[in-house]
Parts: sequence; C-alpha cells; structure tokens
Amino acid sequence: MKASEAQIRARLDKPGPDIRLYLLYGPDEAGANDLAARLGRAMGAEAERIDIEGSSLKGNAGRIAEEAASLSLFGGARYIRVNGIDDDSTEAVRLLLDAEVAGNPVVAVGGGLKGTGRLLKLVLAAPAAMAHACYIPDARSAAQLAAGIARENGLRLVNGAAERLAALSGGDRAVLAREIEKLSIYLDAAPDRPREAGIAALEEIGADLGEAEMHNAIEAVVEGRAAEIGVELARLEHAGVSAIPLLRQLVRRLMSLAEMRADIDRGASPDEVVKKYRVFFKEEMSTKIALRRWTSPMLARAVERVREAERGMTRAGGNAGQVIADEALATLARAAARAR
Repeated sequence: MKASEAQIRARLDKPGPDIRLYLLYGPDEAGANDLAARLGRAMGAEAERIDIEGSSLKGNAGRIAEEAASLSLFGGARYIRVNGIDDDSTEAVRLLLDAEVAGNPVVAVGGGLKGTGRLLKLVLAAPAAMAHACYIPDARSAAQLAAGIARENGLRLVNGAAERLAALSGGDRAVLAREIEKLSIYLDAAPDRPREAGIAALEEIGADLGEAEMHNAIEAVVEGRAAEIGVELARLEHAGVSAIPLLRQLVRRLMSLAEMRADIDRGASPDEVVKKYRVFFKEEMSTKIALRRWTSPMLARAVERVREAERGMTRAGGNAGQVIADEALATLARAAARAR
C-alpha cells in the first residue's frame, strides 16, 4: 500500500506484525536512508540487524523470507535492511509477502525504482507492505519537514526558524534531525514539555551549518578555482558540515545558472538576464562571468554529475561517501577552469 511520510514514520517508529515490508524509494536516497534508520531505533540498540544487498537477491530469491522467519541468534529482536533493491528483487519480495511466517520486519531502500516497475506495483497492491516515495524537498516542504521533526522533539519553530534550518541544511533530513536534536537538548525540550525555538536560539547553539563555508565552496566550483576547492572542502569538513547540503545547494546554483543561460541562448544579454532574475547587485559580476563560462550543455552535465555524487554518497556512507563528493566537486571546478 502507498503511505504518506507521516504514515510511514509512524509505522517505522512502532512496527507491527501486520506490515512485513517497508519500501522507501525515490531520488532522495539520503531521506530514504534516514527514514529507514527509524526502524533500527524502534527495534532497539540490542536488536540484530541483517544487511542484504538487493543485487544478491536475483540468484537467491528466498533469502528475505528466510531471514524474516528466522530467530535472532541472541534470542532478541531482529530486523532486515535491504539496500539497492530493484525490479530484479520482485520475486524475493513476493516470497516474503506470501510466506506463512515472517516475524521480523524488513525495510528496503531503492532509489531508482520506477512507478511502472514490477516491484513497486507488487508492493503497492500488498496489504502487508508499505511504500513511500522520497523526493528532495523544495524550500516550502523542507520547512514543513523541519517543523515536523521539531514537533517530535518537543519544539515549535517560530519566527522563521523552520525556513532558516531548511535553507541551511539543503533539505537533508539527517542534518535537520541532528541540528534539531541539538536545539532540543539545549532548550531542555521534549514532547511532554514543549518549548518554542526561534532564530535567536539557533544562533545561540551555532546552527549556521557552515553557510559561509558552503557559499565559498560553491563559488569555487562555479568560478573554476580548482586550486582552492581542496582548501574550501577541508574547511567544510573542519566545520562539521555534511556534503549533502553542499551538493544540493550547488545543484540549485547550477539550475539557476541554467535558467539564465537559456535566456542568453535565446538572444538576451548577460546584463538583461541578471536584471530579469534580480541577482543581488554584489553577485552580478560573478554571475555574468559564470554565464559566459558555462554553456547550457555543461550546466546540464554538471547538475547530473552532482546528483549522481549525492546518490553515490548516500549508498557508500562515511568516509567513502565524502571522497565521492570531493572528487565530483574537484572535477567540476577543473572543468570550469578549462572553460575560461
């Protein structure tokens, strides 16, 4: 069955025997992974977690059903996490849903699933499964997401605090959750003792998420300052800023340039374009230089490269994910430098 975000969160937080499979899919893999982690927290720190790669199920379709029916080695709670699930796993999911016994819940993440695919059709039609599509939130939905996470932590975000957190996090759920948790601890908030939190509270805990550092790194990429990108990325790492908000803000910058560049391709001048799009006067010159440097095909390839890096980062995680992000940003900076 299809589930809203509120429904999937509620069921992941309190899993029951009526739901055997929670399927999280869509372009926001970071968001899907963050939702999947809720099941682990609900099962408890002592629960046994079984990790399965979706690619392994094509040759071993019965594995999920077997693991779901097996007892924990330690006699406690047990759950299964499937990464990279796709249509080749359809038979494995069918066996899970048709099994007589399946006491352990399964959460599966599949970023590339299509609405017309066999797996998604099967899950949406199954009463013992829930599916939720994860999309990278826009500014409005990211602010709503921040407000929702805050409520779970006993906070009511006021005076633009939700919008501020959403903008600075790039809509990344994990980053939002981390900053809101810090804020909740600072204000001694909880669901049974709610507190209000505004911009002042964010500033008091230093929840700037490296805004200046992200801007500097993004402009180093856009301006082709390849020799400086390593320094900017090191500053971000030192500030504890996740690469995912950086990648998402870079995508927004590149897509904004792509819109403006399309007008230039239709005959408008750079001066006309920056006025039309109301570019901040201090950024007019750098924007015009970027529009001369980046062609429309270059911008399209760059957006896809950054999105691919985010997908790779969420799959790899940890230091490996950071390397993927750093390599993509350095490659784009070098490409921009060559285009001068």
